[in-house]
Amino acid sequence: MFRQILSLSFLLFVTLVSAQNTVGLISYEPQKAFDGYNIIFPHNQPNVYLLDNCGEIVHMWEDEANWKPGNTAYLRPDGTLVKTKRDAIVTDDAIWAGGGGEIIEIRSWDNELIWSYTLNNENYRLHHDIAPMPNGNIIAVAWEMKSKEEAIQAGRDTSKLAQEKLWSEYIFEINPETNDIVWEWHMWDHLIQDYDATKDNFGVVADHPELVNINYDTHDGHPDWLHINAIDYSFERDQIIISIPYFDEVWIIDQTTTTEQAAGSTGGFGNRGGDLMYRWGNPMAYNSGTADDRKLFFQHDVHFIDDFVLGSNPHYNSIAVFNNRVGADFSTANIFRPDWDMYKSSYLTGANGLYLPVDHNVTLTHPTPQKMYSTGLSSIQLLPNDNYLLTSGRFGYSFELTPENEVVWEYKTPLVAGFPATQGDSLSINNNLTFRMNRFPKEYPAFEGKDLASKGWIELEPNETLCDKLLDVEVLEDEYNLTVYPNPTSDYLVVDWDANMYTYLDIYNAQGQKITSLMRTGGRVYLDVSEWTAGIYFIQIDKVKAAKFVVRN
Repeated sequence: MFRQILSLSFLLFVTLVSAQNTVGLISYEPQKAFDGYNIIFPHNQPNVYLLDNCGEIVHMWEDEANWKPGNTAYLRPDGTLVKTKRDAIVTDDAIWAGGGGEIIEIRSWDNELIWSYTLNNENYRLHHDIAPMPNGNIIAVAWEMKSKEEAIQAGRDTSKLAQEKLWSEYIFEINPETNDIVWEWHMWDHLIQDYDATKDNFGVVADHPELVNINYDTHDGHPDWLHINAIDYSFERDQIIISIPYFDEVWIIDQTTTTEQAAGSTGGFGNRGGDLMYRWGNPMAYNSGTADDRKLFFQHDVHFIDDFVLGSNPHYNSIAVFNNRVGADFSTANIFRPDWDMYKSSYLTGANGLYLPVDHNVTLTHPTPQKMYSTGLSSIQLLPNDNYLLTSGRFGYSFELTPENEVVWEYKTPLVAGFPATQGDSLSINNNLTFRMNRFPKEYPAFEGKDLASKGWIELEPNETLCDKLLDVEVLEDEYNLTVYPNPTSDYLVVDWDANMYTYLDIYNAQGQKITSLMRTGGRVYLDVSEWTAGIYFIQIDKVKAAKFVVRN
């Protein structure tokens, strides 16, 4: 009955409510967006949320208020959640910097604690990210404390020891069934330096891209000179990729090694031991290339493209990354494909000796570039319908982008310093920090037999009926075969529909003002919109039909 009485009042309701939304769901085009459930673990609060595309909570893993993200949460196919967390109070901790963690937990769908592991002492601290493995094990990353004396002996420039200590990086695989660490890699075993010939690791930096220059430092001598902020595991290649934002690089290491081999330079399928198999983004970090060769800028969320993506996808086995500081006031998201020789288990270099590719294969920006800007955090996910889910972390702004660069879904994390925001609040930078967002298909095995009905909203005073009405508009488009194209447009618009003898067509702008009215006896009309003001417009046909289109002039 509702669909039969759709009217101008409904159009104005949807338009005005959409215009007023400042948090939670901002916009949504169901026919173009990928349907699924979104997981977020916002900063400054303890809970992991699973949201539908309407921004409604369908499941939540709650925790005590004193816990904060540490910083990621992963939902596994069996419905268990692997999350990281830390105590909110860090003043007495021996190792602390942004992104610090402390605990890894496995929890059931019903939030029962299954397993827990803690690493936060004077020598080591979990931080930033983990990588759950198909075998049930977990790969984790930790800072590893090195004294002033150890750093100097390794060849560190003494002028780059402002706090008289240095944090290296330690990666390990742990088996939750036994609590055994079954594999480990220490970056400290793979250093080079050209500062002091009397100390360890002396050599020609440019001749050894497989090693890490202990004196490449863009963080003013802070102990956290590398700052791994993302880690991912490739089951197909048995490799680990990590993001090194202070080097503006990503590195790949071989996990086919034993722990003993990982400490040296031989062994594993690639016979490199624990030396770097691949590095990309900024060859100046190993005294090679020029500024023109730099492609990464404090990147985040590096990962292999293999989740929920078929092997026929052109980006399969490529690498995705969020490029935070590529512009002064905008970020990009990028995809690039390394050249991999499967027979030699090695990554190929070009004529200049630098690892391939020469540049990104895909560069994504927001239609309004400044709306996707973050100096840190942030994420990119390639969705099964070839759309992209992007999160600009410092503004808690997530959106779905089509390959044609059209925004078809937007969500603003509705929190202010960890507390629920009220619909209508204006949020600013760092108010609603969101490390990343990921979307799962509705058929993901974890959801089978689960109660995924709406359980409310994160925000206060939500627009409870908005999404239902947006969904009804899209259903009507299907029933009446209404199409509008090209959408968005800047010069002309074609409107097609199942024709009646006489059809009345009205178009309104986002303020509810009627722009034009037409009567047609056919099922198609061409509109010149080249002089129209840029914005969102709504079509009404015979006062019972609605659609939306965007003009960009």
